[in-house]
Order: sequence, then C-alpha cells, then structure tokens
Amino acid sequence: MNSNISRKILIDTDTASDDAVAIIMALRSPDVSVQAITVVAGNVSVEQGTRNALYAVELCEASVPVFSGAAAPLIRSLEDASWFHGRDGLGDQGYQPKTRVPEDVFAVDAIVHTVEANPGIEIITLGPLTNLAVALRRRPGLASNIGRCVVMGGAPCCEGNVTPASEYNFWVDPEAARIVLRSRLPIELVGWQLSRGAAVVSGREMEEILALKTRFAEFTIRSNETAAKAYLTQTGEEGIALPDPTAMAILLDPALSLVASEHYMDVQVDSGITRGMSVIDRLGVAEDARNRSVWSDVLEHGRKHTVVWEMDIPGWKQALLRALRSK
Repeated sequence: MNSNISRKILIDTDTASDDAVAIIMALRSPDVSVQAITVVAGNVSVEQGTRNALYAVELCEASVPVFSGAAAPLIRSLEDASWFHGRDGLGDQGYQPKTRVPEDVFAVDAIVHTVEANPGIEIITLGPLTNLAVALRRRPGLASNIGRCVVMGGAPCCEGNVTPASEYNFWVDPEAARIVLRSRLPIELVGWQLSRGAAVVSGREMEEILALKTRFAEFTIRSNETAAKAYLTQTGEEGIALPDPTAMAILLDPALSLVASEHYMDVQVDSGITRGMSVIDRLGVAEDARNRSVWSDVLEHGRKHTVVWEMDIPGWKQALLRALRSK
C-alpha cells in the first residue's frame, strides 16, 4: 500500500474467483493505493470470502488490511453462488492464506473510518451492497466524502445472470442495492453484460495469459476454471467472463468507459420474477406527472447515476495482461 499515491481506493467484495483477479489488478496498479478491502457475504460465506481476499493480498505480497463484514443480506437469507464459483469460491483448488488474518474491526466500521480519514476516496463494490448500505445508514453524510463509487452490479439493458431479470449482486440483496442507489453517492454502474461477448477471455487468450508464466496468471486461469464451465452451461459462451475485473479496469482507467450516460435508477425489491431488477430511467420520464409519485424517493433523496453502456474491450484485456505480468 503506497500512501503517497494521490488516488486512494477501498474495495468491497464477496471474494470469489473473478473478485480475486480484480483485487490483484488493483494491488498491482501503480496508479492507486488500496486503503482497505472489506468483505461481504455473497458468492460465498463472509468467512470464506475473507479468506479468499487474504489469499489474494498474500499473492501480491501486499499489506492492505482486510475486514470481514455482513454475514447475510439486510432482511433475507444468503443464497450463495457456489454453483458457479465452487464451494470455496476459487474453483476448489485448495487456495488458502498462509499467514494473513483479518483485522479485528467490523467491515462497516472500517468503511466509515476509511472514508472519513480519506475524503474523496474512490470505492468499488464487487459484491452485494450490504456493507455499503449499512455504512450509509449509520452515516447518512458519508456519500459527500466519496469522490467516485464504481458498482459492479445490475443488468441495465438485458437479461440477468441469476434470473431472467436480475444480476446476482442486486438480486441477492435488493434492499441494500436500493439504499445505495437512492443515496447521494456518485455511482458509475458497470453491469454484468459488459463482461460478455467479445469481453470474455477466450481459449486463445487463456493460453496467452498462461504463457506469461507468473503466479498471477496461473491463479487467474486455474481459479476461474469452474466458473468457465458454469458460464458455458449458463450462456452457451465459451471462455472466462470476468465482470469484477472489467469493473476494476474502468475504475483504474476511466477512459475505458466509451459510452455512458446519467439517469435516475432504482432496484425492484419484490420477491417475484423481477426481484433485483435494475430499473433505469433511460428516457428521462421519472419526473413526469404519471411517474413522480412512484419515483418520489429517488427524486427527493437520490441523484442521477452514470450507467456505462460500452467499454473499450481491447483496452480492458490489455489492462488485465499488464496486471498479470511480472514486475
């Protein structure tokens, strides 16, 4: 952790295989200083996610503190994604931290303290938004100290990855997602769909990564082998989809966001077929008379957030390769 770097970031994660790669990208970037990693239940239990985050930090030989946080969504039981990432979230390859242990501070308290100690800090969320939602409830003015908040979540233009309507991070704790999206945070939403299609790491690109012959490259491919099989079953697309690293790439280099626009947005919290659906006011009609009563909480307490619609795919893949090479 280099405290002399002007850009300071906090990573909130439910550390599974793609989250760990995103953490590696941040820790190996010369452009940012990671002040803290906070862990939330999601892909795996918060205990397992914390161990996975510690492993990624050890792999990078970094000293960033890791904090364990919310063990369940705000009002729901946790429904993890072990079916996608493996029981341990890292493809069941036996990865375990050797020496590092989490800090003896609750992740929500760590978020509050880190933000207040570093005004203008950038936050990136890679999992359910439970930790951040609780932090905002405790400190309603916290958003004013956050310079940028990149949220990997939602499926603002298309189908979800866990239901026809919803992306996993929003679906697993929609109440938390609603609190965050109805806040004054300066959010940039990087939806699941940006990691699909040409953004998927193909078989040829997987070989190119392994040819780097670094521990980072080996870990990236091996830890995501289970996820690649699940992704093929889920979508019919071959390769490794890496939604969290694509979000991290945009955080590290905002120029990778090619098409983006600002809109009011909300999340459906009902437990029916649209639970966790990200609702984007793309046509700007939320303030119309027929919609104002339904959107009143967003209009009165929230703000317009940025939605990233297109990213520089060659640029994203070059950013990944840079992070996985030796120093």
